[in-house]
Amino acid sequence: MAASGAYAADLPAVPEWLNKGDNAWQLTAATLVGIQSMPGLVVLYGSIVKKKWAVNSAFMALYAYASSLLVWVLVGFRMAFGERLLPFWGKAGVALSQSYLVRRASLPATAHGDTPRTEPFYPEATLVLFQFEFAAITLVLLAGSVLGRMNIKAWMAFTPLWLLFSYTVGAFSLWGGGFLYHWGVIDYSGGYVIHLSSGVAGFTAAYWVGPRLKSDRERFSPNNILLMIAGGGLLWMGWAGFNGGAPYAANITASVAVLNTNVSAATSLLTWTCLDVIFFSKPSVIGAVQGMMTGLVCITPGAGLVQTWAAVIMGVFAGSVPWFTMMILHKKSALLMRVDDTLAVFHTHAVAGLLGGILTGLLATPELLRIESPVPGLRGAFYGGGIGQVGKQLAGAAFVVAWNVVVTSLILLAIGLVVPLRMPDDQLMIGDDAAHGEEAYALWGDGEKFDATRHDTSRVGGGMERESSVEQRLSGMGARGVTIQL
Repeated sequence: MAASGAYAADLPAVPEWLNKGDNAWQLTAATLVGIQSMPGLVVLYGSIVKKKWAVNSAFMALYAYASSLLVWVLVGFRMAFGERLLPFWGKAGVALSQSYLVRRASLPATAHGDTPRTEPFYPEATLVLFQFEFAAITLVLLAGSVLGRMNIKAWMAFTPLWLLFSYTVGAFSLWGGGFLYHWGVIDYSGGYVIHLSSGVAGFTAAYWVGPRLKSDRERFSPNNILLMIAGGGLLWMGWAGFNGGAPYAANITASVAVLNTNVSAATSLLTWTCLDVIFFSKPSVIGAVQGMMTGLVCITPGAGLVQTWAAVIMGVFAGSVPWFTMMILHKKSALLMRVDDTLAVFHTHAVAGLLGGILTGLLATPELLRIESPVPGLRGAFYGGGIGQVGKQLAGAAFVVAWNVVVTSLILLAIGLVVPLRMPDDQLMIGDDAAHGEEAYALWGDGEKFDATRHDTSRVGGGMERESSVEQRLSGMGARGVTIQL
């Protein structure tokens, strides 16, 4: 093709190194991951919470997504995937210039010894976008721990700081060429970088922000279960891009990963539902969504690295171990009971992510690892890797946990010096209207009183009679003991 004015003079629109299939798939995968956040988790959060927190919860996800993008292209991407600065951190730099974005994508710090540099067959702009979607969804997932009470101004300050000082460290260490990457810790698509970190950081943030009102903790029923299922469905379907895009190519690993992702999610959902029926006699819809989530999270560290029968096993563990920690262990632990993790992100992401990392250390096959990982000699313990690979997985998890506890605490303590982390109790009683001056549902009786002078029913034939009839029916229902809630 002829050169275009949008490119450098010596760079054609389709250079020799560009693989159109890889580029098209990577952009598609990025879009699928983006849909998981926008609108997936925005819808899920807005519907799974109490009605008075629908707007605030959805907006926290919306704001985290938008604020992450600017921070990412200004400094974040190159801190996570740029030149090595420290064993766990890359050099900061902008990802905005034409000369940088149209060249072939490269992760310079991945080259070391016998390990070659990772260089996908598409432009840097594609890699910047794809990895942004991962960074954004990590913050959106973290938000699930502090819904229903965090000061929105504190959240606005927290998101860019946590992205810079926590997420970029985990991403560089495990993906960008940091010390865990070269040591051989396996994290195919974010079991540690995204899920373990968001679960631990969310739990830590919930501790420092403080709990919801007692009335909200005791009764926090979803305001729209059907929308909750729709949001969860977008999350599930979008996971094809989440795990399918991790190889940076439209290759065999991507196909295996997408299949394994769906198998694990379905198995986990069914396992969780069966446990609910066995122990509580009824299948919980919320529980089914949580089981779906844990199945997706658990397979993520090894989606393209394990056989499909192993994905079934991982799904069974994903639907049972987090179920046990949430439904049984949580009620027996003073610490877990004390910390108000609104959507149980610790269980669905931290526990499931750690579980997936350990199982990957056991079940990852050398054949799939040779296709996917540039680090030579990796294999799961069941394929001759020995207990050493599991030890590496545990050590990598320990680093991610420790870093997130310390850095999340420092960030929140610093923000707390400027603005309160938690909304005051009088505002917590009101919810969205106090936080944003807006409410999710324009229902009569929700925040306003009926004013007859503003609604002249006499202009409508029979209006007064109908109003009187309604009042009589409501009075009759009240006399029969029927409670009416608006």
